[in-house]
Amino acid sequence: MYQDMLPSTYIHIPSVGRTTEKRIWASGIRTWYEFIEQGHEVPVSAGKRKTIIEGIEHSICCLDSRDSDFFAKSLPGSEHWRAFHSFSDSVAYVDIETTGLSPEHSCITVIGIYDGKDARAYVRGDNIEEVADELSKYRYLVTFNGSRFDLPFIKKEFPEIEFDQLHLDLMYPLKRIGLKGGLKIIEQELGISRSDETCGITGFDAVRLWHEHERGCDGALDTLLEYNREDIVNLETIVEMIYPELVRNAFDGK
Repeated sequence: MYQDMLPSTYIHIPSVGRTTEKRIWASGIRTWYEFIEQGHEVPVSAGKRKTIIEGIEHSICCLDSRDSDFFAKSLPGSEHWRAFHSFSDSVAYVDIETTGLSPEHSCITVIGIYDGKDARAYVRGDNIEEVADELSKYRYLVTFNGSRFDLPFIKKEFPEIEFDQLHLDLMYPLKRIGLKGGLKIIEQELGISRSDETCGITGFDAVRLWHEHERGCDGALDTLLEYNREDIVNLETIVEMIYPELVRNAFDGK
C-alpha cells in the first residue's frame, strides 16, 4: 500500500521549504510522528526544529479534527494532491459541459459531481441551481483543467460559491509524470476505456448534443449526461492510478 502523503509533508509549516523537507526525508524520517521522536537526528538548527515540531503538533490537531481549511490555506496549490487520501471521504469529482469556451460568452449546460459512490447531474433548466448547496458539502475537489475552466465558469454563474476547499487539478500533476494532452488522450494512455455510447465524443460534440436536446432530439441529453458521468467517474480512476507515482516522485525529488 502506498503512503498517505499528507502526514509526510512539511512545506506547509512556516519557514519550512522544499530543501528542509528533503533534508528531513533524507534523514530517514518520513512522517510527522517519526519527526517528533527522532527529529534530533535531522541537521537543522534548534530553533527550526522547534518550529517544525510546533507545526507538526498543530497539523496533527487539524487533521484529527478534519480541518481541511487549514491545509487548503497552508499547502501550496500545486501540492494539494498530497492531502487527497487524508480527505478522500469528502471528495467531489467535478466536470462541466458548456456552450463554448469563454465564461463571458457561453453558459454551463451540465455540472457533474461524483462523490466516489453516486454521480449526480445538475442540468440547465432543471436543477442546476442546486449545485451551490451540493458543492458546499465537500472538503476536497478534483477536476481536470478546473482551475482555468470548470471553476471559473461555475463561479461566473454562481458567485456565492467560494471554492476555498482543497483542490486537485489533475492536469498539472499528470504533466509532472509525463502525461500531457486532453483528458480523453490521457485516459487512452492509461488504458481507461469509454462505453460504446460515448466513445469518440469530444467537448465539441457535447455542445452539439446540448443544442440537439434544445431542439427536442430524443436521446441527446441522455448521451450528454452519460458522457459527463464518465468524465467524473474516470477522474477518480486516474487519481488512484497516479497517486503512488506522485508519492514516489516527491520522495525522489522530482
